[in-house]
Amino acid sequence: MENVNFDELLQEYRSIWNNRKLNAEGNTSKEILMEAIKRELLDENTHPRVRKGIYEKYFTASKRIIQSVLSQETKLLLLDLHLKVLKDINKE
Repeated sequence: MENVNFDELLQEYRSIWNNRKLNAEGNTSKEILMEAIKRELLDENTHPRVRKGIYEKYFTASKRIIQSVLSQETKLLLLDLHLKVLKDINKE
């Protein structure tokens, strides 16, 4: 994940999750992106009674990324970040 432009990657992420509110106060693009992915996988943007499991959310996010018009490189970077966050969540 060296030499990744997280400013651009965050913009690409926003382009496929266009109505997603991202908390940007005092954080770097990398921190904002990682937190957004974590919230997405934990389904924190959904009412607690209708939340889906983490693996179902991972599958849904992966499918959305793969079917997007993003470049192959961007898709791979986003998929890799989702997998990294998923592993981090499972360690908690």
